[in-house]
Amino acid sequence: MSGILAAFGGSTPNIGTSLTAFGTAYRIASLTGRKVGYLCLNLKSAKTHLYLGIDKPDVTLDGVKPEIRAGTLTGDKLRQYAFRSPKLGGLHVLFGNMAREQAEYYEPEDVQRLLAASREAFDLTIADVSAYWDNAATVCAMREADERFLVTTDSLSHFQEDIHRWTGQVGSQFGILPEQFRLVLLHRNHRTSGGFRMKEIRKETGCNDFTELKLLESVHLQLDSGRLDEWLASEEKNAAAFDALATPMLKRMNWAQRLQKTERPWMRRLMVHRRRDV
Repeated sequence: MSGILAAFGGSTPNIGTSLTAFGTAYRIASLTGRKVGYLCLNLKSAKTHLYLGIDKPDVTLDGVKPEIRAGTLTGDKLRQYAFRSPKLGGLHVLFGNMAREQAEYYEPEDVQRLLAASREAFDLTIADVSAYWDNAATVCAMREADERFLVTTDSLSHFQEDIHRWTGQVGSQFGILPEQFRLVLLHRNHRTSGGFRMKEIRKETGCNDFTELKLLESVHLQLDSGRLDEWLASEEKNAAAFDALATPMLKRMNWAQRLQKTERPWMRRLMVHRRRDV
């Protein structure tokens, strides 16, 4: 059975898209016990390994590229290559392209083969792609995805021009319309005033609203120190910060029912509470 593919892209770079995608992947894996794969497909700016405190990953996207191109990368192999640790639970991570000068040499067929192997390997694949649509990874992942998430903030400079020029103009050339994207609005430091609201951003971009996510500044400190996995695993409230996105995703995938059958009553109460807020 083919797994689900969800693609995460930002309206503009460096606003927290990778953190949002990774945190959501971790949360879904920990809540469900299913195999979740996280693919770092930022071909020119792979940083996930640094967030986990790994300077030189053993296996990276460029390292498995020969197998991808040869068509020999299977789901089983990808699952073996993916990074795992006790802190990450059921989350499998494929670190990104370290050879940035080779970013332009990834062909659409390369990305399609990788995504096919990932669907075979995992129940859910979360592909974290660049905000710029000038590469095969972003275009192919967004085209192939079952769910497309566009992460932005309430700052006008983060969503107005870039969404129109990249997601709108370039995306439409590949048959992807703005209304096929689900907006994830990031709030930093719980700021509730001075920015644009979801309703206004939806009207400006033509995308569908999905959820709003508030992340504490403490999580960004973990990125700099390479301890994101420790932070997520250390306290329930840390991972629960991503429930505003993870919970409606579980509902859309019909995975919430699986949680109701677990022996963890606190988790069932959490899911019921979150569904009321969706």
